[in-house]
Amino acid sequence: MELTIAYIIIAIYGIALLLIFFYSLAQLNLLVNYLGYKRQIQTAPKFNLLDPREIPFVTIQLPVYNEEYVMERLLENIAKIEYPKSKLEIQVLDDSTDDTVNDTADRIKALQESGLDIQHIRRENRQGFKAGALKEGLKIAKGDFIAIFDADFMPATDWLKKTVIYFKDEEIGVVQTRWGHINREYSVLTRIQAFALDAHFTLEQVGRNAKGHFINFNGTAGIWRKECIIDAGNWEGDTLTEDLDLSYRAQLKNWKFKYLEDVETPAELPVVMSAARSQQFRWNKGGAENFRKSVWNVISAKNISFKTKFHGVMHLLNSSMFLCVFTVALLSIPILYIKNMFGHLAWVFDIISLFIVSTVILFICYWFTYKSIQGSSFDKFVDYIKLFFTFFSVALGFSLHNSIAVLEGHMGKRSEFVRTPKFNLNSITDSWKGNKYLTKKLSPNMILEAALMLYFLFGMYSAIPLNDFGLFPFHFMLFLGFGFVFFKSLTARA
Repeated sequence: MELTIAYIIIAIYGIALLLIFFYSLAQLNLLVNYLGYKRQIQTAPKFNLLDPREIPFVTIQLPVYNEEYVMERLLENIAKIEYPKSKLEIQVLDDSTDDTVNDTADRIKALQESGLDIQHIRRENRQGFKAGALKEGLKIAKGDFIAIFDADFMPATDWLKKTVIYFKDEEIGVVQTRWGHINREYSVLTRIQAFALDAHFTLEQVGRNAKGHFINFNGTAGIWRKECIIDAGNWEGDTLTEDLDLSYRAQLKNWKFKYLEDVETPAELPVVMSAARSQQFRWNKGGAENFRKSVWNVISAKNISFKTKFHGVMHLLNSSMFLCVFTVALLSIPILYIKNMFGHLAWVFDIISLFIVSTVILFICYWFTYKSIQGSSFDKFVDYIKLFFTFFSVALGFSLHNSIAVLEGHMGKRSEFVRTPKFNLNSITDSWKGNKYLTKKLSPNMILEAALMLYFLFGMYSAIPLNDFGLFPFHFMLFLGFGFVFFKSLTARA
């Protein structure tokens, strides 16, 4: 019986490691694509904005919900966008339920009096959440192109001039820009979030786009061709990541996406663990929901190559990797004991080399993306090593939380769209305390995270009597990761 259980554990462990390995190989292929693309000279047809006949009409949509701390900054920033007023419309899609509504209305009225075409659009309910708001605004949008910004984003004044020009190519349905981070250095939490997002916005977006594989509109800091939105079936609110959903439906209908790595759109990262948790939960659950919704359409599509299908499936499985990582982590201690109880199963540790190889591949991939933004000096490389292992540890610490999100998504459990609270914090002297949108409840998952912290402390201890330290570094990072997530969740409450 014990041997049977051991073989079952080994099988589950091996499958999870194999999936992680395939994911890392996909990332390595994206790195090759990324480096090849960076060496190419890029040319594309563009609108000549000096010719009035070529200036397209643009609608900017600002979906907002209870944004007391950033609403004034958002409207002031958008009002500075440099574009002919006769060809620009701004829609404030305001689903707010608090006292920000009146303040927002007053600010919009003042902007209207200055000559700006800006509308305050309110709905009777939040049906469809953000997707519903965008769809509602689209019904009356005057623009042929729809730029979208979340409340914490601050596009440069020339943002439209740098993006809308690429729609001269009539096959392009979306132009997406790279996110920047105004509070990157605020804390360890913001630095590791910036690190992960930078990898997505360089390696993944460029690596896929360079070879015509599917990428995603990131929900903000991008611009859509209205015709593309309608042709793809319009916004739908049946997943928590409506941006990924519409992106895949559009690309399956042969619309092309253009990604601009060189156009940075600054925004704010969550500075409190509860805010980061809610954002991570929404993104990871939404990813799993979109896997359920779109994977068969990708696999069965006749108009895309096998390689595009492979990268599409891996892209839709991105969030599910947390489930694989958590499985590997949880089973690593039983695996340690199996190896020492059953001598003939010592070969099991050869499987672990897959995880080491996967980690090395990710280390290499992320270095190239890190240096593209931060620089490549020796000091930067030392900083990178520290940041990578900090990021890796905290990602492990999030694996339970994100795995629960993924499981809910795969099982089709519906949940409300929980917005990420904004703070308007730019320096470490700014305080998040007192933000009225922060949840005051402790996550029930925290009890499990505390238990897992102790579990991996036991794993570290187990190395001593077994005289087997092969998994000690892994268990140490897990201990640190779950400890970080637990204590930050415990202390960072309003």
